[in-house]
Amino acid sequence: MDKRDQVIRNTVFSSLGIYTEYFLGMLTSIIIARHLGPAEFGAYSLVIWLVATGMVLTNSGVASAVIKFVAELRGAGRQAQIRPLLAWAWRVQGAFLAVVLAGGTAVFVLHGQRLGPEFNHAVLLAILLVTTALRASYMLNIAIAKGFEDFRVTASVAVIVAPLNLLLILVVWWLDGPMEWFLGTYTASSFAFWWISRRKVEPLLPPPGPREPLEDDLRKRLRSYTALVAVTVAISFITASEIEVLFLTLLDSAASAGHFKVAFQLASGALLLVPGVFGALLLPMMANALAEGREVAGRRMAVSTTYLCALAAPLVALGVVFAEAIIGLLYGEAFAPAAFAFAFCLATGAFSTLSQAASGYLLGSDRQRTLMFIVLGGAIVKIALDIALIQRFGLNGAVVAYGATSALMGSVMIGVALYCSGARLEWGRMARVLLAALLAAAIAWAVRGQLAPLPGLLLGGILLSLAYVAATLMFGFWSAADLQYIRVLHSRFAKGRPAFIARLLDWAERRAGAPA
Repeated sequence: MDKRDQVIRNTVFSSLGIYTEYFLGMLTSIIIARHLGPAEFGAYSLVIWLVATGMVLTNSGVASAVIKFVAELRGAGRQAQIRPLLAWAWRVQGAFLAVVLAGGTAVFVLHGQRLGPEFNHAVLLAILLVTTALRASYMLNIAIAKGFEDFRVTASVAVIVAPLNLLLILVVWWLDGPMEWFLGTYTASSFAFWWISRRKVEPLLPPPGPREPLEDDLRKRLRSYTALVAVTVAISFITASEIEVLFLTLLDSAASAGHFKVAFQLASGALLLVPGVFGALLLPMMANALAEGREVAGRRMAVSTTYLCALAAPLVALGVVFAEAIIGLLYGEAFAPAAFAFAFCLATGAFSTLSQAASGYLLGSDRQRTLMFIVLGGAIVKIALDIALIQRFGLNGAVVAYGATSALMGSVMIGVALYCSGARLEWGRMARVLLAALLAAAIAWAVRGQLAPLPGLLLGGILLSLAYVAATLMFGFWSAADLQYIRVLHSRFAKGRPAFIARLLDWAERRAGAPA
């Protein structure tokens, strides 16, 4: 299997897992939001954010280290070191977990009344502790599967557990249950994710043999990598997560927190489901590419950024044009203030998506210290903007703070990676794809508000998609190699039908200078 086919295969399984987990997760979130309303959903979202924070702090650099070094050991033919590596990772994670649970308990005892005055605090603390431990263990299991580049495991776990979680949420909704019941289902699904992922990952591991210690050089690199990435990941969570939910709850209102959560989750979920599927493969890809040389890795980073742009551009165009219809259809009129926030978060969040290849390059090339300083600067900027703007402008201030930080962080990340690699982005191709998205958005805008929300969104989405594909061909975005590979896929999976697509690809190949 060549590199392109392997990437396509991994993308398919990664797509299946990510789409299943996040699409059904988004659906459960929509059901909960519509059931609870903005204020209660804001309070619920704060609890989920606290669990996510504990999970990230627990895994810190451990999960990333497992992905990188398992892939590296496999590539170097040193499978005997994988089990000692994982034993080390489990010990480090256990130590982090103990610190997080103890620290979290202390903070909750002192300030829990301010964070969640409407909850039973004993029950809430138990939920926070249990779900943090389960979710952290689940994510480390997924990191192991990614290190083995077995995205079938991630897909199978999501396909099994996500529908079960949705079913539990529907039962609670049907019974008109209170917020605490929804938190109970979150705890149950956390257990299911952990248990099934553990069962799925075990067969991937090399057979147990005589226990051998980690090589000294590998141990030193692990410690250095994990220490730096632990700080980087913990701080980057501040810049990438919806910490605005916390600040809005403390400085504005729970309803504003609910509106922001809806906008952020929908925007980040959309960016993850479309371009982010490819981005999920980039760290192991970069780790392997760096073994082939700095020039190969730099070239792969530049090309990956181009394709991330091609995937993100039409998504952003659709979201900006039809933001009001999307929010109204999914969440109802109570969440109408989230429409502008959704459009703004989607457009600015695309910068983070575009920087995924650059981030993968920096991590893969052991430049964790550089990455840490970038992320630290972004975290300081974001917290300062959040406090200053939310106090004065509420929800709009939170949106601007998030958007400004995302754009700044993405731009700096790409710039530093280009400097370190010596690579150059494909500015011409990226400009053509952005022009194609702008033209497609202008065409779709013509039907905005002319029909009922659902028919208008469907028709507008179809028009935008067709216009975007046609414009990318017309503006010459696709390379000859791209078009040849697309034609191979069209022949293999669609048997060359419909014929006009084959003729269109032939025309585009000739225009790109490729032999027909």
